[in-house]
Amino acid sequence: MRINKIKKMMTEGKPVINGWLQIPSTVSAEVMAHQGWDSLTIDMQHGLVDYTNALPMLQTISSTDVTPLARVNWNEPGQIMKILDAGCYGVICPMVSNKEEAEKFVQACMYPPHGYRSFGPVRGLIYGGADYAKYANTELLKFAMIETKKSLEKLDEIMSVPGIDGIYIGPADLSLAIGEEPGFDRSEDSKAYSEILRILEHAKKNNIFAGIHNGTPEYALKMINKGFNFVTIGSDQRAMSAGSKSVVEKMKGSSKMEESKAY
Repeated sequence: MRINKIKKMMTEGKPVINGWLQIPSTVSAEVMAHQGWDSLTIDMQHGLVDYTNALPMLQTISSTDVTPLARVNWNEPGQIMKILDAGCYGVICPMVSNKEEAEKFVQACMYPPHGYRSFGPVRGLIYGGADYAKYANTELLKFAMIETKKSLEKLDEIMSVPGIDGIYIGPADLSLAIGEEPGFDRSEDSKAYSEILRILEHAKKNNIFAGIHNGTPEYALKMINKGFNFVTIGSDQRAMSAGSKSVVEKMKGSSKMEESKAY
């Protein structure tokens, strides 16, 4: 089976720089895949992407050595299994709040006896290789998102579930869960920042990977220095908006448009 490059990187102590795809376009995916990202995550939760868009995007990413991942829109076994069958090499699952939900997520990603994933990896075999079924349980990454109030009370029970490779922090929902304004790059005097560091500490204690979504490269570097293994910066949509805005401002003067606080 094709080695999961980013899993190997993180195991060796190398940080993974992850890009984020919200636009349902093979052209956007192709452009991003040629910019040097270690991995690209197709956002099927808050992006505009559905399965019919995601499949050709995965095919496009696979023409490079970038590792293809997906964030599903919910902890739903059918959706998780289908995107893995399409050749996705890792899944980020939102709103995992307790041990049972973490177990449900992991088991949907794994073939028996460790899970209940149904066998039929049509494109997974093409991308992963003929021995896909033998190694899929260990090669494919499983990230549970920590972003609800309940999950903050059950960090160790979620992170100790067998098969969980890592956790991924969504700072916007995490902020909302603890009564703060949503957004990325939380300041050090915020409660969200304290919770981010506490989540990281628990991930290290449980010997799993820790990932986080960031608004800027500077903040992502800060998070790597704190010990995060996997950092996302912005998205294709945000990169296009920021680049266009910069050009227009230089031509027309300062814009009053506020940057989105969403993904």
